[in-house]
Amino acid sequence: MSRPVALITGASRGIGRAIAEALSPTHHLLIGGRDAAAVAEVVAACESAEPFLTELTDADTLAQSVADIERLDVLVHSAGVIAYGPVAEADAEQWERVLAVNVIAPATLTRLLLPALRAASGLVVFINSGAGLSASAGWSVYAASKFALTALADSLRAEERGLRVTSVHPGRVSTDMQAELHLLEGRPYDPSKYLQPSAVAQAVKLVVELGTSAVVPSLRVTP
Repeated sequence: MSRPVALITGASRGIGRAIAEALSPTHHLLIGGRDAAAVAEVVAACESAEPFLTELTDADTLAQSVADIERLDVLVHSAGVIAYGPVAEADAEQWERVLAVNVIAPATLTRLLLPALRAASGLVVFINSGAGLSASAGWSVYAASKFALTALADSLRAEERGLRVTSVHPGRVSTDMQAELHLLEGRPYDPSKYLQPSAVAQAVKLVVELGTSAVVPSLRVTP
């Protein structure tokens, strides 16, 4: 493989897909997702790509999926879920579901891929959120997961000195998830008022293109 290799989770739509499109000219891409048809569509649109179909919350399946990856230049954690509502209404099942996808899955995938990342002196990018920097009413579960993701990135950066680790904290982005969020909040949705996924993708591309000469620990992107 002459191109550097990048694995992007949640790459079948939204921010993840935009990141795949931004890195397509320069990287061989592993397009992460669960919907085979949606992943195949992104693979077909990229210059050099293949599907990475797996269940991120199943540790055994995940281990099998990455078993043959010996070198990885870029790992982008873009998959995630949202939750909205007061602490009084957040039951254990909701906490477990959100933390499993937003925290435990990226932690597990990173751990499994550390040998491949070390071999390439690679870059790990966590697509976080403004909610990973400050929390507000109704966002306890989601914000807690994103604060935990910030801590995961900071710890990884301190422990793995040969890797570069970046947290990207976008403001609200015009995606299907944003439309779902507005429905939960009971507010009308105007996508023109929010960041485009391509803007976040360009921020990730900037970090990738810095190469091994520098690292951006944290990057905030707002509308």
